[in-house]
Amino acid sequence: MRVVTLAQPDDFDGWRDAARGLMADDVPPDDVVWQVGDAPADLFGTLAPDPPAASADRSTPAFSVPRAFIDLARSVILGSDPERFALLYTLLARLRREPKLIEDRADPLVRRLDRIAKDVRRDIHKMRAFLRFREIEEDGTARFVAWFEPDHHIVRANAAFFVNRFASMRWSILTPEVSIHWDGKALSEGPGASKGDAPDGDPTEEVWKTYYASTFNPARVKVGAMLKEMPRKYWKNMPETDLVPGMIATAQARESGMIAKARDTVGGNSLIAWEALRDEAAGCTRCPLYKPATQTVFGEGPIDAPLMFVGEQPGDQEDLAGRPFVGPAGQMFDRAMADAGLDRSRAYVTNAVKHFKFEQRGKRRIHAKPGAGEIEACRWWIEQEQMLVAPKITVALGATAARSLFGKVMTIGKERGRALQLPGGGEAWITVHPSYLLRLPDKVQAEEEYARFVEDLRMAGARLA
Repeated sequence: MRVVTLAQPDDFDGWRDAARGLMADDVPPDDVVWQVGDAPADLFGTLAPDPPAASADRSTPAFSVPRAFIDLARSVILGSDPERFALLYTLLARLRREPKLIEDRADPLVRRLDRIAKDVRRDIHKMRAFLRFREIEEDGTARFVAWFEPDHHIVRANAAFFVNRFASMRWSILTPEVSIHWDGKALSEGPGASKGDAPDGDPTEEVWKTYYASTFNPARVKVGAMLKEMPRKYWKNMPETDLVPGMIATAQARESGMIAKARDTVGGNSLIAWEALRDEAAGCTRCPLYKPATQTVFGEGPIDAPLMFVGEQPGDQEDLAGRPFVGPAGQMFDRAMADAGLDRSRAYVTNAVKHFKFEQRGKRRIHAKPGAGEIEACRWWIEQEQMLVAPKITVALGATAARSLFGKVMTIGKERGRALQLPGGGEAWITVHPSYLLRLPDKVQAEEEYARFVEDLRMAGARLA
């Protein structure tokens, strides 16, 4: 039995080095016990440890693994599941025999690790969204201190985000496990702290409240959704939550002015707002689709694109890649865009629903049509994208996209081929989704429908002139 002791609970490098040595020695997963620091092994606390499985300077044979496994492992290591190290090593051992196992989302082990990684990503997002600094005086100068209680071991991994975002401030982030400190030049680490070590409030709370009141759009947020997106666990750290009831009460009146102001925002500010929106969407739990999906698939393209395309939802390949329109339908879309004389790189491309909805059939994930509730839950994201990009022309690819944009059922056959006015302003066109063309069994009909699809894109593009 090998006992491997890692320096920290988020020690990815230590786990990787140990795993390389274990693989080189052909040590089976059942013969390895993983532990952190001086903590006892979770199942075999009385075992005397064997010699180290691997050391940093040991030369071991190369073992190539898919990039997707490395990315998965980096996230899973940050989790709080005590079995995460053993689970990853088990998957690594199986990948040696089954190189494509990482792609099998139906495999129980892969699914469990995916869930851990997803929970970690959500915790990272919550730390970035819900952490609040409060000002104190230290040696005659200002220092900002924040308290946060993460569910996973994400603090070190998240440190760079706060260094980049608050580079000019001197700050400390206190958590029960570890504390990190930035003096404006270097990052340092300290022991864990308690809630009492952090200040309760300070004058900068008014700044936070002013910022929040001017940027948050509550007109689309129901109270239930608000509680779900911003768990009460974090409310006590956030001064702006005192404003929520009043903001919701006056939301409708405020929304019109906010939309007009946002549409006047150009350049870098729009990009910052879009990046913040994308990061927020990464942790979206507005409908149950986030649970089985791999990740949120947000829109992409120039923030000032004059042409926006809205599809239905990510497919299997988009779900894995995290990008819209990269699978077979995306390839059909790219071909049609080129034939219509349009440049995809100059268009903004997104989906009405941001998570992949599917039915599991063996090892395959079969596309399932989003329901009305799922479309409605995701409308908020589409509205924000439209507000920031403010395209001159929006093209709805399929009935789901049309329903999302117009807020009601739209008939493609009736509305296709003519300019329509969107409820919030702007011109829209409706056509079929590229996946429809892929499903046509008759070759002649497929060619005819493809030519018609290209003509729809060409007409929409011509309106830009």
